Amino acid sequence: MSLARLMTRCPRAFDPERGQEAVDAVADIPSDLQDLIRGTAGSSPYLAGLIGKEAVWLLRALADPDNTLQTEITIARDAGADGLADALRQGKRRVALLTALADLSGAWPLHRVTGALTDFADAACQSALRAGLAVQIKRGKLPGKTEEDLQDAAGMCVLAMGKMGAGELNYSSDIDLICLFDETRFDPSDFHDARASFVRATRAMTATLSEMTAQGYVFRTDLRLRPDPAVTPVCMAMEAAERYYESLGRTWERAAYIKARVAAGDPVAGGRFLQELSPFVWRRHLDFAAIQDAHDMRLAIREHKGLGGPITLPGHNMKLGRGGIREIEFFTQTRQLIAGGRDPELRLRGTVESLAALAGKGWVPADMAQTLADHYVAHRTVEHRLQMVQDAQTHSLPQTDEGFERLACLMDRDSVALQTELAERLEAVHEMTEGFFAPAKPDTAAPGILDDDMLSRWLGYPALRSERSRAIFQRLRPDLLTRLAQSSRPEEALRAFDGFLAGLPAGVQLFSLLEANPQLTDLLIDITGTSPELAQYLSQNAGVFDAVIGGDFFIDWPGQAGLEPLLLQRLNAEADYEAQLDATRRWRKEWHFRIGVHLLRGLIDADVAGRQYADLARAVLAVLWPLVIAQFAKRHGPPPGRGAVVLGMGSLGAGRLNAGSDLDLIVIYDPLGSDMSDGQKPLSTRPYYARLTQALITALTAPMAQGRLFEVDMRLRPSGNQGPVATSWASFQSYQQEQAWVWEHLALTRACVVAGPEDLAKDVERFRQELLSAPRDAAKTLMEVAEMRDRIRAAKSPANLWDAKIGPGRAQEIELIAQAGALLQGDVSGQTEAGLRAAVAAGLLDDASGRDLCAHYAFYSRVYQVARLLSDQPLDAETLGPAGQAFLLRALEEETMTSLQDRLSTSYARSEALLDAALSAPKAEDAP
Repeated sequence: MSLARLMTRCPRAFDPERGQEAVDAVADIPSDLQDLIRGTAGSSPYLAGLIGKEAVWLLRALADPDNTLQTEITIARDAGADGLADALRQGKRRVALLTALADLSGAWPLHRVTGALTDFADAACQSALRAGLAVQIKRGKLPGKTEEDLQDAAGMCVLAMGKMGAGELNYSSDIDLICLFDETRFDPSDFHDARASFVRATRAMTATLSEMTAQGYVFRTDLRLRPDPAVTPVCMAMEAAERYYESLGRTWERAAYIKARVAAGDPVAGGRFLQELSPFVWRRHLDFAAIQDAHDMRLAIREHKGLGGPITLPGHNMKLGRGGIREIEFFTQTRQLIAGGRDPELRLRGTVESLAALAGKGWVPADMAQTLADHYVAHRTVEHRLQMVQDAQTHSLPQTDEGFERLACLMDRDSVALQTELAERLEAVHEMTEGFFAPAKPDTAAPGILDDDMLSRWLGYPALRSERSRAIFQRLRPDLLTRLAQSSRPEEALRAFDGFLAGLPAGVQLFSLLEANPQLTDLLIDITGTSPELAQYLSQNAGVFDAVIGGDFFIDWPGQAGLEPLLLQRLNAEADYEAQLDATRRWRKEWHFRIGVHLLRGLIDADVAGRQYADLARAVLAVLWPLVIAQFAKRHGPPPGRGAVVLGMGSLGAGRLNAGSDLDLIVIYDPLGSDMSDGQKPLSTRPYYARLTQALITALTAPMAQGRLFEVDMRLRPSGNQGPVATSWASFQSYQQEQAWVWEHLALTRACVVAGPEDLAKDVERFRQELLSAPRDAAKTLMEVAEMRDRIRAAKSPANLWDAKIGPGRAQEIELIAQAGALLQGDVSGQTEAGLRAAVAAGLLDDASGRDLCAHYAFYSRVYQVARLLSDQPLDAETLGPAGQAFLLRALEEETMTSLQDRLSTSYARSEALLDAALSAPKAEDAP
């Protein structure tokens, strides 16, 4: 389609005479394009010169601009070494002219214009690199390489950075490149010769692109974004670059790599390098410390360029000045650095599309993102017009009225209206971004609740040893102390916070996060003042705060079915098994923390929390078990036969866990007659599954950098600790039918398959139900339960009044009678409440006793759930502090601690009496 049919605007001629000369130079120019040529040439001496040089070509180009552009890019990409420099310069002239006319006429939007310039830059780099390498290969300077290696540049790649990397080049952009080579393609003895050849090829490439000749230049080329450019060669080994970024990389370099992409050379090696660098660019935790780094960078640029002070239009720098392009880019990239480590969908290169993605994820208000995007497009459009005038690498507005009038003519705007709009846009951008980078400090003076001794002690804590952490905390402290002072017991709250701060190993990330998200301070104070256990956990795992502001913290609970795909998504982003295990630990911590906070804040009750903790554990096992199997199978082959299932027992099987629960597991495998596995190192079936089970236990319990997932208890397997760690399906059935004790059948009433192949899981569950439905001798069962209760009482005694699980009349004894009822009535639900109803049906309890025990059990479960959230040690209510006691009373619906203690004592006594009555049935030998 011709350009004339796509036009939506037309520039005016600042110099009508020069504009008419250009129209006359293009013979037979259609009348509907004459005003475009006249206005363009009459306002831009640079474009007027290009029109004169390319008059014949221009007529054809304007008839079909899209195909013409692709033709010029193809010619540049495929150009041979002979005459390459002139061919690229001609191509650059033509592409610059065509995109300028398409831009000025409104035929192409901004992203199409910048994309066209970027595509040509990619093509030019590719052909210039190929020519430079061809010389080295022809001279035998590149060890072991032939002309065939030119297809992938012999392992060298050119990374486009900045605007070129983002596909956003402007008319007079220089191009920022980083040149690297894959050292693994060469023998170590050839490394230095190879590097020298790549350095020469890089210099030849940049000379081809940037040297000024009679035909002009292609692109000014800047290689200074490479690591430590003052001392490193212009082309580096990838390994050396990786080492630099891992040890010395700075935040501005992380931000630069947001836009990095392979523009020329070996796309495979370049892509692999960028993937290896991903952990450096995208941190696993929300990185609010990047805000201060970006702010410091902005101030340094302003100071270096002398761009401080108020916004005044004459000479204002549209790129680096206040309210300029760089402000929007910094704002966008900093938000990407903060959140992109957790959300790959935010890892975009373009500024406008990145703002849209940030808005879609809730990191930037939608209206703010749209406003900044509009300002960005407007700023870039003005920047282009400034550079079109003389092909100058300028970003500064004119100093004179005449200059503004020329700019207004190129934009077909009134000069006064244009200046008014520019001032408004710059001021609006400055206000939005300055508030983000330099938030206002709280006006309230810090209350006098912090004495000098405590302040001195704080400065010695690990979290405040670095100068940077102290600086951030100094800004944070007034607001923090104000919030502490507003709590019901400020001194208690301060002491609790002091304990949290003492255990915090590092402070920069957490303090930066609190500074950027003041609402988290209230949550932190609430946690430290209420739950010492949760506070200690938080001090060692402050990264879980990421989840609070990561978007999912307050959504509806997804259940096990929703949790599993979320974990799988997280694991799919990891490169190896160990990284996946660490990712699983981090993910589990975040959701575990969410449950605790929701319970602490009263968003859920203790019963709901128990189900959610169980959902979380089951989801981890369901996802982790196949992962462990796949890793184990790499050495020993896939599981022989039908594989193995993981049977959850106890509280896990019943679907009711608490904050500190361990996992009772049994692994059952079915070899289907297979004797050996089929792998690099095959194993006999029994040791195969024993070692596979041990691999699962290790994955769950190993105390790695991210902590451990769960404690595991395997003692409920057949024969307990004396039996094999994994049990064959045939042995499991035989044992349960012929050798198992009554207590083992009682345990099976609360069993549930939580991971493994579906067909074997169905068989195990079917067998469990059939086994539990078999007729039982009620008197014998009751006698066994009574003896078991006696043995437990002899072995364990309650820690204190608050231990609602173990002791006479408490939760564990109620579970025993419920399991007995379930066993006698064939109830397979695994729920204590259903077991108590079954005990009533079996005649072990009367209706009133069954209802009372149900109520007592529900109360004890809530007590135990809340107690485990508050502390992993036996709860001492006297040391909880007022906030902890208030939470305890709220969760248990009591008015005072005295009434709560009285209720516990009374309940225990009543439960014990009811259980004594139930278990005083005739002995087995007395039964009819």
